Amino acid sequence: MPIASTRRFSPRVKAALIGAMIVALAIATWLIPPHAVVLHNILHHLNILPLMLAGMIFGWRGALKALVLATVLQSPSIYRHWHRMPVDAQDQVVELSTFGAAGVIAGIVADRERMQRLRVEATKLELERVYTELSANIQQMKKTERLTAAGQLAASLAHEIRNPLASISGAAGILARGQAPVASREECLDILMKESLRLNKLLTNFLDFARPRLPRFQRTEPVSVIQSVAVLTQHVATRQNVELRQQIPLKLREIDCDPEQIKQVLLNLILNAVQATEEHGTVVIRSMLERDRLCVEVVDEGHGIPSEDLERIFDPFFTTKENGTGLGLAIAANIIAQHGGALTCRPNTDRRMGMVFRVELPFERPPVSSFESKPERADLS
Repeated sequence: MPIASTRRFSPRVKAALIGAMIVALAIATWLIPPHAVVLHNILHHLNILPLMLAGMIFGWRGALKALVLATVLQSPSIYRHWHRMPVDAQDQVVELSTFGAAGVIAGIVADRERMQRLRVEATKLELERVYTELSANIQQMKKTERLTAAGQLAASLAHEIRNPLASISGAAGILARGQAPVASREECLDILMKESLRLNKLLTNFLDFARPRLPRFQRTEPVSVIQSVAVLTQHVATRQNVELRQQIPLKLREIDCDPEQIKQVLLNLILNAVQATEEHGTVVIRSMLERDRLCVEVVDEGHGIPSEDLERIFDPFFTTKENGTGLGLAIAANIIAQHGGALTCRPNTDRRMGMVFRVELPFERPPVSSFESKPERADLS
């Protein structure tokens, strides 16, 4: 009986079936006449079945018990044949011993395999338990991290709003008194307009950062995206006497991305580079393939970023610009992270001045879990 087919039965039923086989073989050996040598030889060989089954199902102890039972039940036949058919009796003893030893060996192997399986199952259960706990801890950490980030953003936003509100409050107070000259009233109105626009821009950028939309992926030809952004920024570069140079292949492999979001990222990086570069400087936009990823670099010739600030440039509300909101790079880093890529920066070592911002994008759409990835930090090399 195959082992697989016995797994549906209880251990008692299996033991009863093996015992029945041993009893049946013993009875058949006793009932068949001693001169029927061929039939006795067949019965002797059939003893291997219950002994091996006992070893494979119940281990070496089961095989030993089955051997003892078979020996006890077949002893009368062995004793009777010892004087009439001594060769047959000797064969029966040898075969019982040999098959019993084989059953015991099979039982030892089965016990080891069973213990190994139990250890594997125990390890699997432990790993599942650890994985469940780890997943719960990660979710709790993410929740805590989101709450901490929300608190930091709220504090930073309150700090950023304070200055425009103070200016608006001061201008409104002057207008409320109604005794200011015409020039002062116009100046106050100008302050109200500018600071209101500044607040609107700040809050818009904050909402874009705090509630970013998921990318709408589609097959996109990257060269057209990069060139379209370069055209949009060309007039700004021309106005500041900055040369905008492109080092882009004529054709690049298509990628899965949200072209509007990638344009937003590149537009932010190129405008930052143009604003950081002094007159008659150069901003280079170059793209290449590396490690089966699309890489786009924006290189400027500005004054660079101090090494102590490199770790913070992707943090919300951190800015080195006088009128900057500090959310542009944070939003760009989030967008690239949702695409399964990386946004990094490093000093421009080729010119010993300026910075290199590097965007790396995979060609295929990333898994959904990567949408919660954190943006890469600055590369200090």
